[in-house]
Amino acid sequence: MPTLDVREIPPPQRHPKIHETFEEMDSGEVLEIVNDHEPKPLFYEMQAEVESFDADNYEVEREAAEKFVAKFPKQ
Repeated sequence: MPTLDVREIPPPQRHPKIHETFEEMDSGEVLEIVNDHEPKPLFYEMQAEVESFDADNYEVEREAAEKFVAKFPKQ
């Protein structure tokens, strides 16, 4: 399972890096993203634009005040 900690990536570069990583994954893999906020905008973006994103199995967990871990599965 690939993991991206995007907290250190400048905000304008986060979504392109996430999309690039997701595109390179195989079907059945899950991209784990560590972020400083809940990635709801990214969820909606992926749901609308990425056909292989399995929105039904998306998960997010808040582990600390500024640490959210989200799982983006690929169909």
